[in-house]
Amino acid sequence: MPLPRHPLPGRALSRRALLSTAGAAGLLALAAPPALARPRSRPGTPTANAIRLIPLQGAVNVRDLGGHGTYDGRRVRYGLVHRGDHLGKLTDADVAVLGGLGLGRVIDFRIPLEVRYDGADRLPAGVLGVSRPVTDNGLYGQLLAAIGSRDPVRQEQMLGGGRAAAFMTEVYRTFVTSAANREQLGTTLRELAAPGAAPVLYHCTSGKDRTGWESWLLLTLLGVPERAATDDYLASNTFRAAYDARVREGLKQSGMMQDPDLIVPLQEVRQEYLDTALAEVRAGYGGLFRYVTEGLGLDLRTLAALRERLVG
Repeated sequence: MPLPRHPLPGRALSRRALLSTAGAAGLLALAAPPALARPRSRPGTPTANAIRLIPLQGAVNVRDLGGHGTYDGRRVRYGLVHRGDHLGKLTDADVAVLGGLGLGRVIDFRIPLEVRYDGADRLPAGVLGVSRPVTDNGLYGQLLAAIGSRDPVRQEQMLGGGRAAAFMTEVYRTFVTSAANREQLGTTLRELAAPGAAPVLYHCTSGKDRTGWESWLLLTLLGVPERAATDDYLASNTFRAAYDARVREGLKQSGMMQDPDLIVPLQEVRQEYLDTALAEVRAGYGGLFRYVTEGLGLDLRTLAALRERLVG
C-alpha cells in the first residue's frame, strides 16, 4: 500500500510561517509582507511562461531558472543558474551549446551507480565538473533490479499496488531527513550566493526529483510565488513526457516488461511527492525558515546574498 500523505494545511507554506522564527526579521527584505495574498500564475502571464528550456539532443530537461517573477515585481536573472538531467549522452553540438552558456561548473547530484550506468557528464573545455551525490534512497538500483529481472510477477510485487509511488515519497523524505543530503543541497545554495561566481548548472539523472527539490527551494528563497515555483517543478512532466514514453515502449518491445506503466510513478514528478517533503519540513523543523537555516546551514547573510545576486 502507498504510504500515507501528510498534506500541509493550505498546501503552501505561508510567508507568515516562513518568517515566524526568532531572527527572521532579517529575512523581511527577501519576502513579500505576510498580509499579501499569494498571486496565482495564470496561462499567458510572464510568470507562467518564464520556464526556458535549452534544446539539446542528448538531454531533455535542461533549463535556465531565470525569468520567474518575484513578489516585489522583479525577476530572477537569466543565465546564472541552470537545472538539468544528466549530461552523459550529449552530442558534440550539445556540448557546444553548453559552452555558450559561460558555465564555470556543473554540479552532479547523481550517486556513483547512476554515473556508471549512464556515463560521466560530457562538458565543454574549462568547465569544472563537481560530484556532489544526493542519495536517491536506492531508487535507481530498485528500478534496475525490477526491469532486469524480466519477471512480470516480480515487477508487479516491487512496483505495483502503489508501491512505486510510495517509494518516491520516501525518496523525498530523505531530502529533509538525511544530514548528508542536506549538506550537499545547502553547499550548492551557498555557492550560488557567492558574488561574482560564474554561471552554474546542477543536475541529477532525470532532472526532476533532487534537482526539482533544490530548484523549488531556490526559487522560493528568491521570492518567487509558491505556485510559480511549483509550476517549474511540475514542468519536468511536460519536458520528459515524450522521452519517457519511448523508454516504456522500448521496454515492452524488448520483452523487458509486460506492463511498463508500472514505472510511470518513478518517471513522473507529482504534487504529492513535493507535499511529502514539505510535510517533513514542518514535522522536523516547524517550517521552511528553520529547515533552510538550521537544516541546510544558510544564514541570513547568505539568503540576502542569494537574492542580491540572482534577482534583478
